[in-house]
Amino acid sequence: MENISKPAVSPNPMILKSEGLLKYILETSVYPREAEILKELRNATTNHPLGFMGTSPDVGQLMALLLKLLNAKKTIEVGVFTGYSLLLTALNTPHDGKIIALDPDRKAYEIGLPFIKKASVLHKIDYIESPALPVLDKLLQDPANEGTFDFAFVDADKNNYWNYHERLIKLIKIGGIVAYDNTLWGGTVALPEMEVSEPKREWRRFTLAFNEAISKDSRLELAFVSIGDGLTICRRIR
Repeated sequence: MENISKPAVSPNPMILKSEGLLKYILETSVYPREAEILKELRNATTNHPLGFMGTSPDVGQLMALLLKLLNAKKTIEVGVFTGYSLLLTALNTPHDGKIIALDPDRKAYEIGLPFIKKASVLHKIDYIESPALPVLDKLLQDPANEGTFDFAFVDADKNNYWNYHERLIKLIKIGGIVAYDNTLWGGTVALPEMEVSEPKREWRRFTLAFNEAISKDSRLELAFVSIGDGLTICRRIR
């Protein structure tokens, strides 16, 4: 029998997260499968001064897979920005699917709106120009809304992630998924605070607190995925 030896040590995680590897992943399996209309919106977003806030396309690819596995039809998006993840969700839900999209900054949404219209999915979207918490609270005032949504995606103010979670976990059905973006916060969650630039420290603290709290939530199954800037995927089980 051939003697196949195993490597003495695991691969260096820093190498696995290198820019070169990310480039390989994007060019090999993400960009070739990215819908042309999504690519157009992603390119348009680069002109925005905060273009880095757009959803990473590899995160988008995973989201699309989750939406299809769930056969998601009724979804919520907290934090829209220019609408890359919103358009992606609309493209991966049925013709009669519905998305409640919440963001107080309609100006950024207007950048993505022409692409949403071009893709003929505007009829699926209920865009509400508002902070998310009042809208989520209003939804919960009607008991008929509880446990009826298939999927939610959150990419918004990190100081409110737990507040969003407490509401979304009630709105999402058993077996449904809530996904939270940026839960690695640029990798700063793994660094001592003194090594983190001052502007990032406050939201790093919020992110650390959220990550700790969500890991202890017995209402869900959890996968903390090192993709993009960190994606925490929560499946409601009770």
